[in-house]
Amino acid sequence: MRVVRLLTAIILALSGFVRAQAAEPYHLKIGWIVVPSDLAPLMFAKPGLAPHAGKTYVPELIHFAGTSTAMTALAAGELDMTALAYSTVALGIENAGMKDLRVIADSFQDGVPGYHTNEFQVRKDSPIKTVDDLKGKVLASNETGSAIDMALRAMLAKHNLKDKRDLTIIEVRFPDQKAMLRQGKVDLITGVAPFGFDPDLLSFSRPLFTQNEAVGRTQMIMRVARAGFIKEHRAILVDFMEDYLGVLHYLSDPAHHDEAVKLIAETTKQKPELYQSWVFTNRDYFRDPQGLPDLDALQTNIKLQHDLGFLREVLDVKHYADLSMTREAAQRLATAANH
Repeated sequence: MRVVRLLTAIILALSGFVRAQAAEPYHLKIGWIVVPSDLAPLMFAKPGLAPHAGKTYVPELIHFAGTSTAMTALAAGELDMTALAYSTVALGIENAGMKDLRVIADSFQDGVPGYHTNEFQVRKDSPIKTVDDLKGKVLASNETGSAIDMALRAMLAKHNLKDKRDLTIIEVRFPDQKAMLRQGKVDLITGVAPFGFDPDLLSFSRPLFTQNEAVGRTQMIMRVARAGFIKEHRAILVDFMEDYLGVLHYLSDPAHHDEAVKLIAETTKQKPELYQSWVFTNRDYFRDPQGLPDLDALQTNIKLQHDLGFLREVLDVKHYADLSMTREAAQRLATAANH
């Protein structure tokens, strides 16, 4: 009888240990590129903004210079989820063989009516007045095959201009493009937010064309994860997306604008004046309030990628999307708001 009681005690102790272990929050490895285009770092910049953080998951934020390196880390299992450009998603599926890559949420979109679209800028004193005038010039792109690079090449193709034949495209990091344009080392740069809003840049540059004019509406950046991770940790992703959408709604509220600017400035170590006039307004990129990407725009964007020769075939994006977690998270928030 004593042995039975002893075994029972051991079993109860072990079961309690297992429950305690199961209750430990999951360490969620999150890739990010640029703030405030990616909201992930802002979610945890102020206590209480993300209620599930520290309870069901512990965020581990990992910074990358671009979405290509983030995709490589995701492929290697070094990330659980990350933000990727539409161009990187397609290349990951086709070239890296990541058939289990899934788009799970919107991050931001370019060219939505009433919202921001990227500008391709030249110097105010430049003789370049039209796209045709770019012949023989040097153009800056952040990375060959990037979403911005696709838009640039698409506009050039409309004017029968091609890299290395009619002009030269060089890779320059976004933060370095302003200096290159000022010094005359390049003739055109890609003014993405927040760099394109820099008052100093605007003092000596002007737009030649926009991304919307080049390619129309663009599903620029999406949150992605792999199918195996989604299957094992779906509840964690729903909690994360509920926090994500809650933060998006909070920061987008005009009543919180000054606080949003302050959080961004503290996170990026930049002056608040760089963000005050545009961030989380209709001068900013469009972010879907429900966190849902525009899959029709994404399909068009990937077809363009194919037409420009970067993809062997056109992917059906609906096969690589799982929006169920984001929809569930949005429903949770709506239910909470109604009670």
